[in-house]
Amino acid sequence: MNNIKIVCDSLTDLPKELIEKYDIEVVPLSVIFNEKEYIDGIDITKDEFYNMLRENESLPKTSQVTYMSFKTTFEKYTKNNIDVLYIGGSSNLSGTYQSGVMAKNDIEGNVYTFDSLSASLGLGCIVLTAAELVKEGKSIEEIISKLELLRNNTSVLFTVDTLEYLQKGGRISSAKATIGNMLNIKPVICLEDGLVKPLAQSRGKKQVISKMVELIKENHGEDLTNKRVIIGCGDNKSDLELLKKKLSEELKVGELIFINIGSCICAHTGPAVVGIACSDK
Repeated sequence: MNNIKIVCDSLTDLPKELIEKYDIEVVPLSVIFNEKEYIDGIDITKDEFYNMLRENESLPKTSQVTYMSFKTTFEKYTKNNIDVLYIGGSSNLSGTYQSGVMAKNDIEGNVYTFDSLSASLGLGCIVLTAAELVKEGKSIEEIISKLELLRNNTSVLFTVDTLEYLQKGGRISSAKATIGNMLNIKPVICLEDGLVKPLAQSRGKKQVISKMVELIKENHGEDLTNKRVIIGCGDNKSDLELLKKKLSEELKVGELIFINIGSCICAHTGPAVVGIACSDK
């Protein structure tokens, strides 16, 4: 075991058991609902977040991790001569990564920062790989080199049950959302260059899940047994079961990791979201 501590932010969405298994430090963002601020994962659980999304007309806002939160976290380790590798959620989605960089520049000790250009499922792939490499005794330089390769070869796809939340957030027009919902059109949304972008669309839930699996197959092949595959959903677990079933029918999958998708994505998509990420290990 080497002297490196992996730190990430709560855009990662990794489940508690994996955080504990790899001794990862998670610095939480905040969620603001009706002018009240909640610390992600501490003041509000994911299930509570989903319920509040369904019960409120207005959309929540996510608030980035502060400079002082990062400084305090980093110094906890650097003062004990432990090197820190902070792997942040996409700098194009949140100012959190930049807060981490600012904190790094103001403390003594070895702190390294890595912009994943991803979030949630995709960020989880990258953080888990880093944590495994630490356990293997790899150096910071070796780990970052591997993460740079992963960043360019990780697919992250989502779909939503309704276009209502994308419309509320200004990502599509009201007319497009109304027509899309009437026609049961489901988008495939990807993370590309650290940004959320529309990639494709299908009519109906089964069709859009088939499309997502098809896109994963195009990018990574039929045999995913040596790949890292993470799937996740909000409060729509039946959609996750559809995705699992389609994956098992169409592709060879080894270990399948499940996460609950958190505030970073759901604040824009609503609570009924399902997604998949695939990368090398």
